[in-house]
Amino acid sequence: MHAYRSHTCGQLRKEDVGKTVRLSGWVHRLRDHGGLLFVDLRDHYGITQIVADPQSPMFAAAEALKPEWVVRIDGEVVARTDETINPNLPTGEVEIQIAGLEVLSESAELPLPIFGEPDYPEETRLKYRFLDLRRETLHHNIMKRQAIIGSLRDRMREGGFFEFQTPILTASSPEGARDYLVPSRVHPGKFYALPQAPQQFKQLIMMAGFDRYFQIAPCFRDEDARADRSPGEFYQLDIEMSFVTQDDVFDAVEPILRGLFEEYGDSQPVTQKFPRIPYAEAMRKYGTDKPDLRNPIEMEDVTEHFAGSGFKVFAGMIDKDVNTRIWAIPGKGGGSRAVCDRMNSWAQGEGQRGMAYIFYRQGEGAGPVAKNIGPERTEALRKQLGLEDGDAVFFVAGQPSDFAEFAARARIKVGDELKLSATGRFDFCWIVDFPMFEWSEEEKKIDFSHNPFSMPQGGLEALDTMKPEEILAYQYDIVCNGIELSSGAIRNHKPEIMEKAFAIAGYPKAELEKRFGGMLRALQYGAPPHGGIAPGIDRIVMLLCGEENLREVVMFPMNQQAEDLVMGAPSDVSLGQMQDLHIRAALPKPKS
Repeated sequence: MHAYRSHTCGQLRKEDVGKTVRLSGWVHRLRDHGGLLFVDLRDHYGITQIVADPQSPMFAAAEALKPEWVVRIDGEVVARTDETINPNLPTGEVEIQIAGLEVLSESAELPLPIFGEPDYPEETRLKYRFLDLRRETLHHNIMKRQAIIGSLRDRMREGGFFEFQTPILTASSPEGARDYLVPSRVHPGKFYALPQAPQQFKQLIMMAGFDRYFQIAPCFRDEDARADRSPGEFYQLDIEMSFVTQDDVFDAVEPILRGLFEEYGDSQPVTQKFPRIPYAEAMRKYGTDKPDLRNPIEMEDVTEHFAGSGFKVFAGMIDKDVNTRIWAIPGKGGGSRAVCDRMNSWAQGEGQRGMAYIFYRQGEGAGPVAKNIGPERTEALRKQLGLEDGDAVFFVAGQPSDFAEFAARARIKVGDELKLSATGRFDFCWIVDFPMFEWSEEEKKIDFSHNPFSMPQGGLEALDTMKPEEILAYQYDIVCNGIELSSGAIRNHKPEIMEKAFAIAGYPKAELEKRFGGMLRALQYGAPPHGGIAPGIDRIVMLLCGEENLREVVMFPMNQQAEDLVMGAPSDVSLGQMQDLHIRAALPKPKS
């Protein structure tokens, strides 16, 4: 017999009754039932119940066991009685009558429990992640993650894509976040950067003549953490295709994601044909370019009903600034004072002065706004928004760029408050027609709003003749349930367009050649039209596992301060190491 096991702890079934077997694993739980001792033995594959009775020569040794000790058990497989069968375990029809026991290693007192999975502080969970990973839910999520990645690889190969690897040590590139820099020992004073994405390399692969590329790519960005974004590093399904239009990319990616979510989404409905929503429309209807379409509410512009009205707050704002807009958030079934008061209180808790509203009853509008604008305007609002008795409408006002984020949250709040939002499904959409450029308030200049290597709609002519803020790009995002899964674009494949686009963003040709010389050279030697996308693996797995935090689907995540509590990173390094790299620490002065 093998030194440690003849079977795994998830393998034995009723047909194995009578066999002498050997199992090894962790002591998951101990129970003493009237003299009989029950040990749940756990390994990667499952749990098997071990039984020791007082007459067994192994009883004393079994009685001394503690949770999470690693043991080897020998014994005979016996059938459980009908009343003791556990239908929740694949091994629940059998148990092992213990005949031999060896403790392979003992466990110190546990800093967090494995059995039962009570909620524990993040710091404890991350510091002892190797224990946290033993817990059933997290173990299941990680195994589901690897299955999802395996399925993605299979689907990509079946779709005619080829897997290539790109460098990890590369040059700094503007990808929307700070780079992680690596000092060079052999080139004093110079630095590599860890890739924020394999963007330039995958384009170069297309220019080198390889047609359909993919990679499960590690990416590194020095940015703050949040629930749907890991600090430091993440993985994406990186895709690039040659001789394609935007429609070709959509047609290739949609069935892959749809099939994946149908396979691993626990039978929840999945959008069959992803709708395409222009960026400007998404911002107008939903206040965000990441709309959760499970919520049916669409906001509408109702500025005309308040211009010159008796509701002086809004009318005065419109008179003062012609760019003021009033957006309405219709709330089907929200026509009660109690609902409106709760929304008003919520808005105040969000840092707003409150939230104006009208609710409809007995064929007319009610509330302070309705009283001030009068019945004619109130009725016009009702007709525009398709409201009836028992419904309400809430308003946000000002410059859309200032209030859109709050409006988006208010839309979600109204949907949740009135139970309008659906659950148990995956609603996908494409967001298309992103602006090529935007005004950077921080840098006081025009900058790229999305991927700098995108093809502007209208090509060179658009760059030469249109205002930068009005130029759209062949850029697109995939959104599912309000979470952005990926960004992509049809790339610019002509050097003159690249030069002009970067010049508009404030990059003189010398700077362009210095920072992106490889790409610029490649474009000069015959580049095919190409495009791609990069769905985020971590976010896909988070959705498919029904989790709200990436920590629950990443094996060794960092904490909110971008610290690896298991390995103690980032850490100090020796003076000798720094001297080898020709660098020294210039630490900030301590605050007085």
